[in-house]
Amino acid sequence: MQNAQLSRYGAIAKMFPFTVGKIHFVINSSQSYLSEIQEQFPVDGNGFVRVFTTIAAAYAAAESNRNDIIVLDSNSGHAVTSMLDISKNRVHFIGLDLRGSSLGMGARSRVTMGDTTAATDIAVMKNTGVGNTFTGIKFDSANTKAESLYGIVEAGEYAVYEKCEFYKSTDLDGTAAAEVLNNGDSAQWIKCVFGSSANIIADNKIRPNMLLSATISGKKCRDNIIDGCLFLVKAAGTEAVRIYGANATDVERMLLVKDSIFLSNILGAATPAHAVGFGAAQTQGTVLLKNCTSVDHTVMAQASVAIYVDGAVPTFATSGVAVTA
Repeated sequence: MQNAQLSRYGAIAKMFPFTVGKIHFVINSSQSYLSEIQEQFPVDGNGFVRVFTTIAAAYAAAESNRNDIIVLDSNSGHAVTSMLDISKNRVHFIGLDLRGSSLGMGARSRVTMGDTTAATDIAVMKNTGVGNTFTGIKFDSANTKAESLYGIVEAGEYAVYEKCEFYKSTDLDGTAAAEVLNNGDSAQWIKCVFGSSANIIADNKIRPNMLLSATISGKKCRDNIIDGCLFLVKAAGTEAVRIYGANATDVERMLLVKDSIFLSNILGAATPAHAVGFGAAQTQGTVLLKNCTSVDHTVMAQASVAIYVDGAVPTFATSGVAVTA
């Protein structure tokens, strides 16, 4: 039995990056095969592989700074009843989707949140740790609690989100709401999808996909990179903005957005004025949009707020704006 277990552990380990930490599986308790998996992967004496039925339990078992891996089953959603408060360091969350190099759209390893009652449930997850990574996961909030304004909150250091999807089906009429509140230091967002082209954003509302306004105490968007991502909107008015910060100091040093697409659904009732903008000109950092594409926005970026646009023809108002014959 022990040799069979070690063989299975070895096969699993080959699927993930090398780690000296533990590997934890999260499988929804409703799955008929849960007992079979628990039999195949019992709690090892050395704690190499463990099976849990909630993300919260798996996270509680993870050790900070050990590069533990938490693997989320992709057969059904993983509902959380309170915000996941991720404060440990170097913990890696991986969706068991095996979707290769695909974008985050449709990631089947889903972390979901419905209505809750606690004012502290401001998002499905808040990350304040150092060096945590998230791969192939959909974060999905339908919470209508007044304080629950975000899909996730990023306020850690050196986080990486790769091939993830961020979706908030509520608060479509709130300027202060967003799929992501980004107050992270040196975070990277790679091949992710933000928002929806199906749910309409109310008229006269900014309601961004990514909100940069410095909201978490002592935190702000600093030296972030967004690479190969897709930002979606269906707008009822011209005010909708995909990346937005309300204040002059929301970006510190740099926000680089490269090879990304801002797409406004033509079925919406209006064409947004711009895809990226601020409530005030940035005084502590700059935003660079490098080889990005805007679809059905009047211009790519708002003028005179420290946003630089660099494309094939680096003209501020028209570079990267998709045209039709």
